[in-house]
Amino acid sequence: MRTLRLPLAAIAVACALLLGACSTSPGSRDADAAGGAAPRVVEVPGDADTAQAGADLLRPGDMLLLGPGTYREELVVATPDVTIRGADRNAVVFDGEGSRSQGVLVIADGVRVQNLTVHSYLYNGVLVTGMHDGAEASAHGVSGYDRLDPEEYPPLQRYAIEHVTAYNNGLYGLYAFNAQHGRIADSYASGSADSGIYVGQCEACDVVVSGNVAEGNAIGFENANASAPVTISGNRFSGNRVGMTLISNYQEAYAPQRGNEVAGNLVADNANPETPAQADGAFGIGIGIAGGQANLLRANRITGHPDAGVLLRNGEDFAASDTRVEDSVFAGNAVDVGDVSAAYAAATGNCVSPAEGVILAPAALGAADCATAASTAVAPHSPEAPAGRSFLDLPAPPAQPQLDGIAEIPDPLPDVQQHPDPATARVPEATLLQDRIRP
Repeated sequence: MRTLRLPLAAIAVACALLLGACSTSPGSRDADAAGGAAPRVVEVPGDADTAQAGADLLRPGDMLLLGPGTYREELVVATPDVTIRGADRNAVVFDGEGSRSQGVLVIADGVRVQNLTVHSYLYNGVLVTGMHDGAEASAHGVSGYDRLDPEEYPPLQRYAIEHVTAYNNGLYGLYAFNAQHGRIADSYASGSADSGIYVGQCEACDVVVSGNVAEGNAIGFENANASAPVTISGNRFSGNRVGMTLISNYQEAYAPQRGNEVAGNLVADNANPETPAQADGAFGIGIGIAGGQANLLRANRITGHPDAGVLLRNGEDFAASDTRVEDSVFAGNAVDVGDVSAAYAAATGNCVSPAEGVILAPAALGAADCATAASTAVAPHSPEAPAGRSFLDLPAPPAQPQLDGIAEIPDPLPDVQQHPDPATARVPEATLLQDRIRP
């Protein structure tokens, strides 16, 4: 992937050469068949002085192209079918300065957020949600979660977060909530006090999470009550307190969580004390499944966890059930796959294949027949979690790869995502996406 470090003036020249015009002029796509206006590129600076002023000029189909600089503001995107893109991922920087709430808040269908950096916001770096009242998002309230009213808050449709760097944000780096038909890809998240990447509260989610790096967070990736189809593939979740979680709870709608495909990921060394504290105190876990159901974990490399590589437990009174762990590589874990569920919500139907050489607690997790597998949970042996660090006090990430085709206005987002087939996944090397992590 080529790296672009062009000033906006150079990109404007590229626009002119490629498109015939750039600033507030038609982009690479023609006017629609009904004779509507052709998509435009709106530039900041040039057409507007701030990101929000530029976004307010957008019409459906347009692209906001942000020039290099520091944007000390919150950006609300309320126009459907637009693209928000930085001219340089590492030099277009939204800075919350430890005092602003949201970096980029998307409340319209069909929005892409691409090729920029967002850091030091009290809540979220990028939030995509159908649960809002105008510019006031209610995905996460001060005193807890607001319960979803499907009549009042229909799920947002079609979104993409691509080539975005989010670090040192108070809750989530990249956050999709009450939203369907989305993609979070080729992005980076660190220093989040909750999770680096979060997908929550959706049925028939149709979400693909692919090619991302999450390190130095309380949790690398978290899913709460987000159900099939959801595919998490080809990611690196390393150096967090917990690598990833699939959970069911009553705080959000659509419980229980079910039917995710987790394939071809590197989940490694998630016992990093130099991270924000995890709210439930967990530490040293690769993949935690708390009340999640019918999830497939296939061809993952899960290594270096002093608690467990995969840990099954109940989520409130939801049982962790029908988990299939297939064709994965384990090494350096105190337990490779363990069950610590409470008796009142005992885990059932969970099994590991092949089980030879895999450290199981209890051994019944190696049953040949998943459908009838049952086990008696073992006592948890969690290592003591070290004190956490402030999310504002963690090192910045290294420069990250750029998006190609900066000047080109993309086609509208698809109605349905293309999901990779987990059967084709292969166990990744331990060096997966290593060039993108902190030294």
